[in-house]
Amino acid sequence: MSPIVETTDLRKIYKGGFEALKGINLSIHEGEILALLGPNGAGKTTLISTLCGISQPTAGSARVGGHDIVDDYRAARSLVGLVPQEVALEPFEKVINCVNFSRGVFGKPKDDALVEKILRQLTLWDKRHARIRELSGGMKRRVLIAKALCHEPRVLFLDEPTAGVDVELRRDMWNIVEELKADGVTIILTTHYIEEAEAIADRVGVINNGELLLVEDKNALMARMGRKSLKIDLREAVKEVPKALSEYELERSADGLSLTYHYDARGEGTGITRLLAALANEGMQLRDIHTSQSSLEEIFVDLVHQEDAA
Repeated sequence: MSPIVETTDLRKIYKGGFEALKGINLSIHEGEILALLGPNGAGKTTLISTLCGISQPTAGSARVGGHDIVDDYRAARSLVGLVPQEVALEPFEKVINCVNFSRGVFGKPKDDALVEKILRQLTLWDKRHARIRELSGGMKRRVLIAKALCHEPRVLFLDEPTAGVDVELRRDMWNIVEELKADGVTIILTTHYIEEAEAIADRVGVINNGELLLVEDKNALMARMGRKSLKIDLREAVKEVPKALSEYELERSADGLSLTYHYDARGEGTGITRLLAALANEGMQLRDIHTSQSSLEEIFVDLVHQEDAA
C-alpha cells in the first residue's frame, strides 16, 4: 500500500538563505499516529506548513493521498486538516458559523448532524451561538480543532495542539484522536509534551536543524536506545563510592542511601551480577533494588544533543 503522505528530498530555503528543511524524506502510513519531535526552530512547523500548502517548497516533492502538493494542490489540501499553533479566528463571528464556513470552504455539503457531533465532542455545543471574542483561550483552541475536523480530513496535522491548554481539553483532544485513528485517519502530531507522544504515537520522528534524524516505531526506538538503570538502596549510608567500584560509574544519592548503575540491556552482559558481588565484598548491605528504563523524553534529549555536538 502506498503511503498517504510522502516527501522526497523536500527542501525549504527562505529569503536570505536560511535552509529550514534540508532534504526531508518521509513516508507516513494511513491510519498511523506519527509524533514529530524537535526543539524550537527545528523545522517542525515549516514541514507541516509545507505539506498543508501554506508554504511552498523550494525543492523536492511531496504527495498527500497520491496528489502532488504543488501540481495538484486542491486535491491534496482537501484531504488535510490542520490545527495550527496560533489562534487566528474572526472575533465577532459565532462559533457554529465559523465551523460551518470552514466546511463550506472545502466544498462539503451542509451537515448539521456532523457539526453538532464535533461541537459536542469538544464541549462547544452550549457555546455554539457565542461570538469568538467571548470565549476563553481554551475554548478558542477547541474551535480551531472543530474547524480542522469539520470537512472530515483523512490526514490531520496537530501543531502543538495542547500547548498552554487545560487538562480537560487535553483529555478531550486525545479521546478524539483515538476515535479518529479507529476511523482510519492519519495523524501527524508535534508536541512539547513528550509524555503524550509516548502514550499515543505509533512512530516517532525526530527533527533538528531542518534534518530528519530518524523515524522509527516508538516501542522499537525505546527498546533500541533506552538506557536501563538499576537503583540500589542501602541499609547504611555511604559517604563516597569505594574506589574498588569505580569501573561501574555508580551515582551516589545526596543522602548516601542509594547508588544508581546505568547499563545497556542489549549488551552481552549487564554487569549486574558482578556489581552485586562487588558490593558484598565491600561490606555493603542491600535494602532493595529497582530497575527502570529511559523515557522517550530522555532518548529525544540525547539524540538532539548528539546532533548539536556533531
